[in-house]
Amino acid sequence: MNFIPDIRTVEVTRYITPLREGGSLPAVTEADDSFMYVLKFKGAGHGVKALIAELIGGELAKLIGLKVPEIVFAQLDEAFGRTEPDEEIQDLLKASRGLNLAMHYLQGAFIFDAVVNKIDVLLASKIVWLDCLITNVDRTARNTNMLVWHNELWLIDHGASLYFQHALVNAKVQATKPFAAIKDHVLLPYASKLNEVNDEYSKLISKENIEMIVDLIPDEWLKEIFEDVSDKRKVYKDFLLTRLSNSNLFTQEANNARETLI
Repeated sequence: MNFIPDIRTVEVTRYITPLREGGSLPAVTEADDSFMYVLKFKGAGHGVKALIAELIGGELAKLIGLKVPEIVFAQLDEAFGRTEPDEEIQDLLKASRGLNLAMHYLQGAFIFDAVVNKIDVLLASKIVWLDCLITNVDRTARNTNMLVWHNELWLIDHGASLYFQHALVNAKVQATKPFAAIKDHVLLPYASKLNEVNDEYSKLISKENIEMIVDLIPDEWLKEIFEDVSDKRKVYKDFLLTRLSNSNLFTQEANNARETLI
């Protein structure tokens, strides 16, 4: 599959408003290219691990043809936020100086509701399969993390993916496990083509694709997780490649969970 990921870097120039429905307090901001972005702060929640999951999950989604707002690296200057009156937000900004992650703000988009909004079964199957691959626990009826914009479905917020990061000693074991949390996926009832999707994408996503995506991870993020970053990208590459080679396991798990719903 011909896919060359390319991430721009922007300088954040204005803090507009917090999105308080997000647990990690992301915010709508403006950058030096005059576009607005939803900024995910490295000083929040699970820190750079959430940003790495966001980056990898979003780029893999784009790789298989799903719609994701443009992802950019967002530089936060040391002076940024000094005049912010909210102490919680000011602390967050101070802790996030340096390189963060942001996604293009889809102004006017509304939250996808599986009860109200119809979805194609192939599209649903691709999203469910992707979330099994990256172990995304955060696409439930309570919080779909999907938006409808210009009558198209867009995926947002993959920060809760790749939870093996939080117990790196178990990365190899986690990579071969099915994904039990898929039973709560909001699109599972509509994902009737999981086998077809698995047959296609487990072969089309190449080692080179995964390596290019993982190589996007900035050194400064990895340094916050590992003392030596020289070979730590290999942890992510090995996890995803092992996960991909065992895709039949998580696909079957999703099919089994779906049978209990229909």
